[in-house]
Amino acid sequence: MVRASLVKVLTHHRTDRGMRLEEHAARCVRRDEVHELVSTDQWDPRPGARIDRVGFLGFAELVCGGVIDRGDLVSIDGTPVGTVLGFDACHLPNHYNILIHTASPVSGRDLRLRPEARVTFVQGPDEGGLGPKD
Repeated sequence: MVRASLVKVLTHHRTDRGMRLEEHAARCVRRDEVHELVSTDQWDPRPGARIDRVGFLGFAELVCGGVIDRGDLVSIDGTPVGTVLGFDACHLPNHYNILIHTASPVSGRDLRLRPEARVTFVQGPDEGGLGPKD
């Protein structure tokens, strides 16, 4: 399990974001790194897939290192939020955008998130990382 703490709540949505899914389904992450959490209702795990419909949840600081993988289950303060789709690296080396599949794009405001909320990434039941289908 990878654990993090929300350090900034984001409140906006986009329908034309143009994120590109990285080719790697898993990423090693280090304690104290900060990454952005982004929700999307799109599920296309192909490398380079364009992700446009997004909600920005916030930035989370990792409290432990580990591996985040496509299909991992994401919860915030114990409430399930969605499933990791993958990563967009447009802001590296600053941070990854961690793309989380949700029923519809939601923002931090939509979920009434607050700073210091506990974020967890737990290995999902789908070992193949195939997840939901659009």
